[in-house]
Amino acid sequence: MDTQSKRLHRGLRPVIISAIVAIGATAGILFNDFGPSSAPQDSRTARMVTAAAISRAGAIEIPSKPAAV
Repeated sequence: MDTQSKRLHRGLRPVIISAIVAIGATAGILFNDFGPSSAPQDSRTARMVTAAAISRAGAIEIPSKPAAV
């Protein structure tokens, strides 16, 4: 029984390490996105990113209201 227990623990070690790395990486990404130093993008940059994504998809963007000057 002791040998089977050791094999089980040896087999679970990579799974546990992978889970710890995944949780740490997810926490780092969330902290980077929503942490104290995350400044909101200005609307001009956000519009340029949106326009680029729409253009790349082959669609045409039609604004719902006139752009604020």
